[in-house]
Amino acid sequence: MKMFPFLRENMETLDRLGQMIVAWLAARKADEQRIKDSLFVNRHGLIDWKLPTGSGMFEQVPPQAFYSEWDGGAKPDTSATILVGCNVGYGLNRLLTNTPDSHKVIVVEPNPELLLACLGQTDFRPFLEHKKLHFALPEDDYLGEIIKNLDLQYIFGVINLRADLPSQQMGPEYASLLARIKGRVENFCVEMNTLRSRQDVMVGNELKNFHRALSDGSLAGLENSARGVTAVILGAGPSLLRFAPEFARDPGQALYATALQTMPTLQAQGITPHFCMAIDYDPGMLRIFDRLDAERAADVPLIYSTKVQPELVRRYPGPTIPLWTIGGMATFAMKDRELVLDAGGNVSLTLARFLRWCGVSRLVLAGQDFAWSGEQTHADGHHAAGRKVVFNPRAHLRIKNLHGEEIITTPQYMAAKRELEMDLRKTTLPVFGLYGGGAPIEGVEMLDMAQVRERGLLDSLPGSVEGFLDRLLSARERRRSFDFEPRSHRWSVSLRNAEKQLTRLFRNLGGNQKEIHGMFERALLFIKQDPLYVPYLFNEIINLSGLAKARHSYEPKDLAEFRRIEKDVLRKVREVDRCLLPAGSRAA
Repeated sequence: MKMFPFLRENMETLDRLGQMIVAWLAARKADEQRIKDSLFVNRHGLIDWKLPTGSGMFEQVPPQAFYSEWDGGAKPDTSATILVGCNVGYGLNRLLTNTPDSHKVIVVEPNPELLLACLGQTDFRPFLEHKKLHFALPEDDYLGEIIKNLDLQYIFGVINLRADLPSQQMGPEYASLLARIKGRVENFCVEMNTLRSRQDVMVGNELKNFHRALSDGSLAGLENSARGVTAVILGAGPSLLRFAPEFARDPGQALYATALQTMPTLQAQGITPHFCMAIDYDPGMLRIFDRLDAERAADVPLIYSTKVQPELVRRYPGPTIPLWTIGGMATFAMKDRELVLDAGGNVSLTLARFLRWCGVSRLVLAGQDFAWSGEQTHADGHHAAGRKVVFNPRAHLRIKNLHGEEIITTPQYMAAKRELEMDLRKTTLPVFGLYGGGAPIEGVEMLDMAQVRERGLLDSLPGSVEGFLDRLLSARERRRSFDFEPRSHRWSVSLRNAEKQLTRLFRNLGGNQKEIHGMFERALLFIKQDPLYVPYLFNEIINLSGLAKARHSYEPKDLAEFRRIEKDVLRKVREVDRCLLPAGSRAA
């Protein structure tokens, strides 16, 4: 019996389609003899794989007991399934044959020998050619990119995550991989919910801040400028007040950074940080000025995301320096000439990424709880501290701290914590945390204040903090220019023509289904073609993708939906043109 009848054909197809799993398998130099020894026909006449115990994966329980109910979920046509573990293909084959062609199936298998055995048993070429099936690398960054490409499946369908239970008998790496992917999917869901509801506000703010940001300076020259510096990030978790008096009494020689929201709390404790940062786009941020001591803040530089409320930047009493972030205009406009940071949706995470980029030698975290106990979520003085929060199972999660005590957190906090943990896995930077009973952070050595002082963790090289602060302030002198030519007239002509053609096609709706689909596809390509406008058109691109990618037949109401999308697109394109043209321009 030929044990690998389809391996060569599948590998050739994967290679031709450019799937990176081919190079991954080649780099791992799978043990061919082990594959031959492990693959066998069990006593039930089924192709099977020998476990480390010597018994077959399916000798005790047949495959149908695991996979008989596997399908594409509630919305199979527009959904995707991520499968962790593929054994020799039983669960995978069930998914491929029990879901529509439009359903995406992503396989993550950490064992190269088992993956080759699976590729040898089934002809996957039709599913690969149709782009229904993808074999993903079991690596965090790669999986993150794969999951980010499931935006339409998330919005118009469901992202199903399935664990192959028989494969988990092979070892703990399957459960670990499943947990990491689950975290990535949860982070992606948080990000998508934010983008869907708030992208217009964030990029709208950035447009209004655009010319101010160009004149406020540039952080580009600060890369690796903080060598020798110990940086302390002061968060607003409830535990901050436990450590703040110690920092006020003896700050050592560290650089102190915090969120603008935390400044009033620190001021009340007698602490003035060296700089602060704001990334939150919400108008509620303006309430900070009700508690901020403006005189003491006048010498504290504010690094502000260009997506914050323009009024916040105008009202801040001290020096202001812009931070361009991914997902906004700078993704294109400032590419290759400015720091464009992935903010991560949490200011402490953003601070950690910024300070790592600046090249600090050590990070110390304080007040980074990512959770709370009781009803108080933030330290006193924070603008959110006055709200008493009662546990809500629809919005909150119960977890355990390092002492085994039950504490409360949110999906947003967990997403930020996971992002921080993923960052720390990629760096050798030593990171320490003053532990105050919050959520454990993987990769952070948790200490008390006595240990921090005993080990000299608040020390920096002589002059390094002062040198970095000088360079930070001098960043305000770096001005940026931006050449721009408005495009709204061309957009208007093209989209009006598309509307006219669709109106004609909709007159014979039954006979023009294919042509209507093609027009929606071309209109989608058009509004995605200029990366400068794409961030502000995020929702319109998603909505038009729903017509072009998530529909199989069209009704008269779809023409009205296209006209609504077209109107929103043209309004936004004109707004981009108005905001990016220099003040006083004749074209404006």
